[in-house]
Amino acid sequence: MDNQDNRSRIIIRTSVIGILANIFLSAFKVAVGMASNSIAIVLDAVNNLSDAASSAITIVGTKLAGKEPDRKHPFGYGRVEYLSAMVISMLVLYAGITALVESVKKIINPDKPDYSVATLVIVAVAVVVKIILGRYVKRVGEKVNSDSLVNSGEDATLDSVISASTLVAAGIYLSLRISLEAWLGAVIALVIIKAGVDMLGDTLSKILGERVDAELARNIKATIGSYPEVSGVYDLVMHNYGPDSHNGSVHIEVPDTLSADYVDKLIRKITLDVLAQHNVLLTAIGVYSVNTKDPESVAVREKVHAVVTEHPYILQMHAFYLDKVEKTLRFDIVISFDAEDRKQVFQEVCEKVQKLYPGYTLQVAMDTDFSEDLETRS
Repeated sequence: MDNQDNRSRIIIRTSVIGILANIFLSAFKVAVGMASNSIAIVLDAVNNLSDAASSAITIVGTKLAGKEPDRKHPFGYGRVEYLSAMVISMLVLYAGITALVESVKKIINPDKPDYSVATLVIVAVAVVVKIILGRYVKRVGEKVNSDSLVNSGEDATLDSVISASTLVAAGIYLSLRISLEAWLGAVIALVIIKAGVDMLGDTLSKILGERVDAELARNIKATIGSYPEVSGVYDLVMHNYGPDSHNGSVHIEVPDTLSADYVDKLIRKITLDVLAQHNVLLTAIGVYSVNTKDPESVAVREKVHAVVTEHPYILQMHAFYLDKVEKTLRFDIVISFDAEDRKQVFQEVCEKVQKLYPGYTLQVAMDTDFSEDLETRS
């Protein structure tokens, strides 16, 4: 059994536990809520049913995400997990809106609750169960990098707070004869709505495409840079096709003395090494050649580097090469997102370099820091 199969098995097992626990709690809460005429407990029971549905969606999403790549989807179906997480967040949001509507109705036409010792004991047990379930599901979700499980775990933890609030309202009613049921239901609904909005925002952000984890990017660059022939690693671009499923590309700087067959062997070694160590498939590795034969070229590089990086929005310059025969200067510059007009910054830098070397044709590429925040300019 490979890592992906083991991950799917863990997610499904955890989701089944969540379904059973939520159905059990929902049944008890419905009975208790109807018997005690407590809108808060009934709404809490409905929320447990939505949690069970969320776990079922997680199972379906995990199964679909595990499908093998085909002609229509050659990168696989891993992103289905993000869609299932989005559906879960929408269910939470819907549950919150429904609860708010029912609570407002009860505020307008209030009913007096009727608590018993059995009622309070069952709600207290529900609090304990939800705390344990929430921590367990979220911990497993973080371990296997499953947004659906993390969302379900956070929702379960929220449920424990809601149930605890119900106990507080019951205590206030029994001691002071003041019913806060409907108002508590409204507060619960607002908390659920906020949680749903936050979950939906996080999931949509991942579907839209986020910057890759900076630590992973640094580790990949360190692995590539460990080869003695590689003097620089740049332009790491990674595409997420589901949790723990990345394809990417990168550029490396190597001496201009290496032969084509040697570079080919080097690239193949790097590809296999990155896949084995980081589970990232580099579908392309571009090559920048570095001047090593001409001391004058090294001096020119240092001069251009000083001029380029003095601009506050230039984060990095790389891929420099001086071609005296064709009279060209080529290099890439990484421009900060903080710049108001990145194209204007690019133009200003090119003009400065052109003034230094008017007899040369500039071949400059404007790069973006895709994979990690560059803390220092280089």
